[in-house]
Amino acid sequence: LQKNKFESLRKVSFMTSRMKSLKYLDMSNNLLRHDGADVQCQWAESLTELDLSSNQLADVVFECLPVNVKKLSLQNNQISNVPRGVAELKSLEELNLASNRLADLPGCSGFTSLQFLNVEMNSILTPSADFFQSCPRVRELQAGHNPFKCSCELQAFIRLERRAGGKLFGWPTAYVCEYPEGLRGTELKDFHLSLLACNTTLLLVTALLLTLLLVAVVAFLCIYLDVPWYVRMTWQWTQTKRRARHKPPGDQGPVLQFHAFISYSERDSLWVKNELIPNLEKGEGCVQLCQHERNFVPGKSIVENIINCIEKSYKSIFVLSPNFVQSEWCHYELYFAHHKLFSENSNSLILILLEPIPPYLIPARYHKLKALMAKRTYVEWPKERSKRALFWANLRAAININLP
Repeated sequence: LQKNKFESLRKVSFMTSRMKSLKYLDMSNNLLRHDGADVQCQWAESLTELDLSSNQLADVVFECLPVNVKKLSLQNNQISNVPRGVAELKSLEELNLASNRLADLPGCSGFTSLQFLNVEMNSILTPSADFFQSCPRVRELQAGHNPFKCSCELQAFIRLERRAGGKLFGWPTAYVCEYPEGLRGTELKDFHLSLLACNTTLLLVTALLLTLLLVAVVAFLCIYLDVPWYVRMTWQWTQTKRRARHKPPGDQGPVLQFHAFISYSERDSLWVKNELIPNLEKGEGCVQLCQHERNFVPGKSIVENIINCIEKSYKSIFVLSPNFVQSEWCHYELYFAHHKLFSENSNSLILILLEPIPPYLIPARYHKLKALMAKRTYVEWPKERSKRALFWANLRAAININLP
């Protein structure tokens, strides 16, 4: 009875109810609908094959089907879902739901004998991976030509094909990615995502571990290179510069008052007081030296005094020895003097090597001192008295300048 104008599926069922020998009925290409009325459909009990393709049937069609049907075609209708527990078609072996509006594979709760299922050309993006578990008797599933969305959820369905052992009809050419745009046309067998990309828990744990590792590495480097110390010193330098910019208009700021600022360890103070200061400040070409004991301004912080003295001095003389590298304040003075060297692009550092310094004694944060010493930009204090006159002459020449 195909290609006619039948409209009511319930009326068709009543038409067959007295046909005791009817086994096959083709009602395709009609105008059949079913409104889900309370009146039950009555099909011929002998009917085992029914073709209802190309009609206007929706989900409620499963309330009006012959209970003994074995082969059922509902192709090209408007079915979007197979209701669970509505139809008890225990004899159904072959079901054709191609060209409908299904968004997922139907379950087999009402089709316990189902062996062949066709859901091609529907709207299935991510089919359920547990289909063959819920439908253990299915021998062949036709699910190709759907707009598959290649994502993590689809990975389980792809693995299902391997376990199913050839039960997916048309694999792999009929199973192609439609979404996302970048993967369109890719066969599902060629689509792969890593376990890390698809396992949110694993991804979070990995990200957390990497973050902790990164924090640990950064913390180690900060401690090893003494980064907090440099941050603190940079902050002190910035604050001192800011206060200098906000001084009253009449205050011209620091001007050169000294030929050199002397930085040394207290343990080397005897050499500074007995050798360095007397030889530079006395005699021809009197040199003005800035020494913390006599030139630091009371009431100001030590760091601010260091910065001001360095800025008021033409040069900075550092008396290097194993005692120097063990002094915290000497490190401050070296840091600010080196900062001035780069900020003003001047050659203001003079390094005097009073005693040899083994490399292992120099802490990691003294990398600037290591770099300067590696270039041998220092003068050594001669042990022979005959060479000291030349040493003082060279040192005076290095800091010779007319102060205002």
